[in-house]
Amino acid sequence: MAQRTVAHMYDRYEDAQKVVHDLEASGVPTSEISMISNAEGRGTTTGTGSGDTAGDTAAHTAGAGGTGAVAGTAIGGGLGLAAGLGALAIPGVGPVVAAGWLIATLAGAGIGAAAGGVVGSLTGVGVSHEEANVYAEGLRSGGTLVTVRAADAEATRIEEIMGRHNPVDWRQRRASYGDSWTGFDESRSVAVDPVEDVSRRDTLGIPPSASASEPGTGATQPTGTVGGRRS
Repeated sequence: MAQRTVAHMYDRYEDAQKVVHDLEASGVPTSEISMISNAEGRGTTTGTGSGDTAGDTAAHTAGAGGTGAVAGTAIGGGLGLAAGLGALAIPGVGPVVAAGWLIATLAGAGIGAAAGGVVGSLTGVGVSHEEANVYAEGLRSGGTLVTVRAADAEATRIEEIMGRHNPVDWRQRRASYGDSWTGFDESRSVAVDPVEDVSRRDTLGIPPSASASEPGTGATQPTGTVGGRRS
């Protein structure tokens, strides 16, 4: 039976959590779901009861092991996908918390990232190159990526479930980066501001005063959710 990969990015970790819950509740096997979340993004509490967040734990673990290190223990609690959450450092993205089938691809031979990192892993499972680059940039900006392996016959149902909780429209997000953005750059030290191309502010309906930094500082502002789902 033919399979495809359904992937969506979420600006809020809580939205991604709801999507995973809905997928599992609908009968999608946990083994077919994967989630990767920026450990330094907001709202990454795993509910372990220890008072730490997934971001705090992953950042500490990945930092201790160096770029590309995989945590030796799970940091999630409860049942389902959350039980397998672990820490991982991805080149160009930084520390993340992750679980699921896609992590085996990212982990490669135990060094923390497959050739090409997130982009290479996603394109290897059928996500388009342009879409994969947007998702990698989104992860670096603090987002959460949820992917599902689904039979073609189930793809429409999976898309409907994943579209319930504010997924990023990757085409709109790509457009917001401007014409000068050519793809995810692992060597870049900060995330791309979706509105750093000032010439596009009128098109996006964003006033000049919305900038969070002075030109040339390299500082970025948190990005808002761009509504809509990919077709």
